[in-house]
Amino acid sequence: MRAFRAAVFAALFFVAGPLWAQDITLRSRDGGIELTGTLLGFDGEFYRIETRFGELTVDSSGVLCDGVGCPSLTDFVAELQVSGSATIGEVLMPALVEGFALRNGLTALREAIDDSHFRYVLSDPREERVVGRFVFRVSNTDQGFADLLADEADIVMALREIRLAELRLAREGGLGDLSEPNRSRVLALDAMIPVVAANNPVDAISLSDLARVLSGRLSNWRELGGPDAPVVLHLRNAESGLSQGVEDRLLRPSRLTLHGELQRHDSNGALAHAVARDPFGLGLASYSEIGNTKPLYLTGSCGFQLRGRRAAIKTEDYPLTAPMFLYFPARRLPALVREFLSYTRSAPAQIVIRRAGFVDQAPEELPLNQQGDRLANAIAVAVGEDGLAGLQELVTVLSPMRRLTTSFRFEPGSARLDAQSRSNVQQLARSLEAGEYDGRRLVFVGFSDGQGPAEGNLEIARKRAETVRGAVEQAAEAADLDRIDLATEAFGEAMPMACDDTVWGRQVNRRVEVWLR
Repeated sequence: MRAFRAAVFAALFFVAGPLWAQDITLRSRDGGIELTGTLLGFDGEFYRIETRFGELTVDSSGVLCDGVGCPSLTDFVAELQVSGSATIGEVLMPALVEGFALRNGLTALREAIDDSHFRYVLSDPREERVVGRFVFRVSNTDQGFADLLADEADIVMALREIRLAELRLAREGGLGDLSEPNRSRVLALDAMIPVVAANNPVDAISLSDLARVLSGRLSNWRELGGPDAPVVLHLRNAESGLSQGVEDRLLRPSRLTLHGELQRHDSNGALAHAVARDPFGLGLASYSEIGNTKPLYLTGSCGFQLRGRRAAIKTEDYPLTAPMFLYFPARRLPALVREFLSYTRSAPAQIVIRRAGFVDQAPEELPLNQQGDRLANAIAVAVGEDGLAGLQELVTVLSPMRRLTTSFRFEPGSARLDAQSRSNVQQLARSLEAGEYDGRRLVFVGFSDGQGPAEGNLEIARKRAETVRGAVEQAAEAADLDRIDLATEAFGEAMPMACDDTVWGRQVNRRVEVWLR
């Protein structure tokens, strides 16, 4: 009976839907305790039941269930509803579901429901029964969050961070705080790549000029070194997370709004195809699908130049990196779903992500001699003897080490890590717990923008490095930190990733990197 009492605890869960709204009675196996109420949900292990004591969660192993609404314990089928970004849902998630099934000896049968819905039926051929049904609604990020708030989805596929209004509604709906680290994860990385037609003579564009094009303040290719012709802007549809990310990251920090001649497209492929055929078109395409277009370099007034390559996206050195998020509420998901989510972070899943055309989350180690663009930018902006001395010290300290592709940045005007970085903390902490870096030295290296005195920037960069180190140590609860040498270092403004003449450029430069020896 004590075991039964220990299995009952209050929880904040949102009602799963009318399927479960039937009365049941749960009795302890010795008959000493009985609970009667409305079944709200069952995940194969735990019942959620509305009783006169409130909503309770009860371990099925400690009770017997009576009533027509009692689910089968032996033939349970894990149900999952996923909604949101078509960029994630059309290719990446299906590839991961099929990879998960293959790794676990299951069969995955895809069934079309309508133009925007499909399901995967997962079966165990050894037991000759269905074990899971994963239903996907492929639309856009806005719709994904709307479905979650309407209790029509368990997981959201998003190409942007959740917004304040959505966070508030989620809390009010009993879904928990979706800004917490365990309520979201970064599945993979995409990027917004400026692209033009192959015969367009322009090869590069600055972030400030790109913002001017988006806001309608720059409207002729002549201002970019091209022909005397109007710039035709191509973007995804307004509900797309990729399109919203453009506004969130390029326009809003500078208090600009989208304006000018604009063509919208319902898919990444359609956008790339249209730009390839438009001699005066400029598009912001997905890294995974640029088609026959020509990608532009990102440059700036300070002389830096970056390309949207895989390594630069993975380290988030490329300024227009776009994390691909999964959001899920404070709700216990079925064991099969939890196993699938765990698989998405595994090494085999990272291979699937790369094959699908996106940038994976598996940490890689890069030597200093592969930092060509970064070092060239640093040399170009080094000012005076102090600037060159700082750069020389950086090279001396970092040259014996290798850079980990995991980076950390902070929310604008805040000491709080951004959503991508909070996910990176969890990822690095799990690696430490697994002993992957035992016997090695990990140095958290802080950098700043170039605004203000150099000494002040150096101190800010050092505090950022210490903050990240502390967050990783706190998250790595099961790690034996005595087996790892953790340290911090700071170089202030010595290696900028973008020019400081834009708000976004300064934000990119404020970062913490991890170097290994």
